[in-house]
Amino acid sequence: MLSLSKYRETMKETEVEIILERAKEKYPDVKPRIISDNGPQFIAKDFKDYIRIGGTAHVKTAPFYPQSNGKIERWHKTIKQESIHPYCPVNLQDARRIVDEFVVHYNTKRLHSAIGYIAPQDKLLGRKKEIFLERDRKLSEARQRRAAKRKIA
Repeated sequence: MLSLSKYRETMKETEVEIILERAKEKYPDVKPRIISDNGPQFIAKDFKDYIRIGGTAHVKTAPFYPQSNGKIERWHKTIKQESIHPYCPVNLQDARRIVDEFVVHYNTKRLHSAIGYIAPQDKLLGRKKEIFLERDRKLSEARQRRAAKRKIA
């Protein structure tokens, strides 16, 4: 999850473009979809041109109505509940370290129910089918072991 909304007051369209380019470099086969409010950096002509040329989908939510962008609101709640509040950062540098570690965990290790209890990175890299086949294999083996134990008993 890439959150740009928390920077909406200070971030310029060129900074958003740089973040998107970094994401494209890291995941070249993925087409990003931007969900944003109508902040000035997201409606600037240069940014609109960048989106059009890059073939990126841009979904705009209602301004000043956070309920219309539930995904980012849920992200903010999750990051607070699972990283900021439990670890109580002592300064800004500590908070950045905690959040950076959480984002890595969130994207690479944490299982997400909305995508079949796999990590977002696995989904992004097309590993979903492989993971599901491995789960099915393990479940089958567990069933066979239980059946063998019942037979013995």
